[in-house]
Amino acid sequence: MPILHKPEITRVRTAQATQATQATIRCAVGESPIWLAQEAAWYWVDITAKTIWRLDSRGEVKSWQTAEMIGCLSPQVCGGFIAGMESGVFHLHLNENGSVHAQSLAAPTESMAAMRFNDGRCDRQGRFWSGTMLIDMSVPRAAGHLYRYTKEQGISTPIISNLFVQNGLAWSPDGRTMYLSDSHPNSQLIWAFDYDIDSGTPRNQRVFVDMKTMDGRPDGAAIDTDGCYWICANDAGLILRFTPDGKLDRQIAVPMKKLTMCCFGGDKLDTLLVTSIAAGQAPDDEWAGATILLNPGVQGCAETTFAG
Repeated sequence: MPILHKPEITRVRTAQATQATQATIRCAVGESPIWLAQEAAWYWVDITAKTIWRLDSRGEVKSWQTAEMIGCLSPQVCGGFIAGMESGVFHLHLNENGSVHAQSLAAPTESMAAMRFNDGRCDRQGRFWSGTMLIDMSVPRAAGHLYRYTKEQGISTPIISNLFVQNGLAWSPDGRTMYLSDSHPNSQLIWAFDYDIDSGTPRNQRVFVDMKTMDGRPDGAAIDTDGCYWICANDAGLILRFTPDGKLDRQIAVPMKKLTMCCFGGDKLDTLLVTSIAAGQAPDDEWAGATILLNPGVQGCAETTFAG
């Protein structure tokens, strides 16, 4: 992988420093990183550029263009990916020539005009979850919903509503706690839910962390094997780790101010890939929109493949 340089990354309340490496890929809105162990490769998306990126362990980079903006993707058992896009949920097959075959699976009955799907992933049982948001984030209207999709039941009615910018989906290692955030400045909340693993139903919504009292807005998240919740603090250039009881016990400063999501991967699931946003940042900021790899000193949980 082409490297520009290796800056030190500050780590708070840990005994060992770490470093990050930067690929020369610059994303307008980088998001939804995932690690595919069977390919020893990372995938992530650039939402507004309608691009899927792949980086393998040899440093080889490939990309694919999609017809719609793509907010998130998860691998499928049958091959390819399930994705939340502008008009609904799709199955994507990535062709060798850089094109994408997209098959529509479902769309919400609620209007998708001026909206798109955003953050999403599978629960521990392989159900796909994703939420919608207004494309123009500057509009202060909580029009977004969170949906569940399965092959057997299709797309659900809204499970959670009144969301500005749905984000931060994650599940505890045992799958019995679901996390969700709202990135909008009018919210900046992270919630926890009790999660029924049999029915795929979240209950008992409560505030897990109120980030209005902290630096940055809550964006995408990951879970480690200790059950701790790692959230990207957009606008602050920080990754924050919260224990299962909501205590901040670690933070990592990264060179990108507007980081969006982190994901554990690598052979031992001890590497974090972190995406970020270039849109709206200074043209001479070489880290804006960067995708970096770093060693956080802990092991993460593997992402679940969509069961359909």
